[in-house]
Amino acid sequence: MGRRKKGRDISGWVVIDKPAGITSTSVVNKVRWAFDAKKAGHAGTLDPDATGVLAIALGEATKTVPFITDAMKAYQFTVRLGRATNTDDAEGEVVAESDARPSDDEIIAALPAFVGDVMQVPPKFSAVKIDGQRAYKLARDGEDVEIAARPLFVEALTFVARPDADHVTLEMVCGKGGYVRSIARDLGAALGCHGHVRELRRIWSGPFDVEDGVTLEELEAVAKTDAIMDFLGPLEIGLADLPELPTTESGAVKLRNGNPGLVIGSSVEYGDEAWASLNGQAVAVGRYKAGELHPSRVFNTAQSTISE
Repeated sequence: MGRRKKGRDISGWVVIDKPAGITSTSVVNKVRWAFDAKKAGHAGTLDPDATGVLAIALGEATKTVPFITDAMKAYQFTVRLGRATNTDDAEGEVVAESDARPSDDEIIAALPAFVGDVMQVPPKFSAVKIDGQRAYKLARDGEDVEIAARPLFVEALTFVARPDADHVTLEMVCGKGGYVRSIARDLGAALGCHGHVRELRRIWSGPFDVEDGVTLEELEAVAKTDAIMDFLGPLEIGLADLPELPTTESGAVKLRNGNPGLVIGSSVEYGDEAWASLNGQAVAVGRYKAGELHPSRVFNTAQSTISE
């Protein structure tokens, strides 16, 4: 007889206001434990010292993670001017210093160069793969890591505050794959003074806002009780950027079996990605073709309870 997989069947999204000093993977593990969930994952890593929105998917919601990962995100961060580090953040070794300190106007004038479709070189201490190995592992082993520039869309990069001559606080809205540490590094280079990230906070990610986040302490206080369900949002939040197409009972059966199913009232174009719903509940994600949705992901959203 096979071993029963630990945890319960539960699906949905939890928005954590991540504290500094903990990895994203550790947060996922804590959330999974608190909900006693079989399966959990996150939609976009935050560095250990970063804070803010970390969206955790449970159960069937993990199938919607790619749509959140691809969504726009916003960060507020503070750049330490006058110093470059090998990690591009405050944890690294200082590798260059400068006495130059740009004015507010000079900083503001430099920001537009980082907006729009730009090419960005990720930090050497990052999870980017080089010949099958993580860049940070190669860098820690002392290898001279060369990382190719990657395309990034930056919707906005704005001046927020100048706490003192050594620091400037900025806010960035960007697409998938953006490294705030690279922005700080490259901005410091453009200003001729060096720079690295001192503090970083993700303030929203796709449909998730830090104002709606729960702390790990709040979650742990109600761990494995019915009260924890107050912190669980529906799976469908992860599909907010896709059009919703209602289906019928018979259409839902076909879709759940992996077959094309009838959808109603479509305003999407042939071949567009969308999701089918029955009574507001997600049934499947797929491509719309001639009145039917051809599924690529199918959801099984039966929930178990704490008391089981």
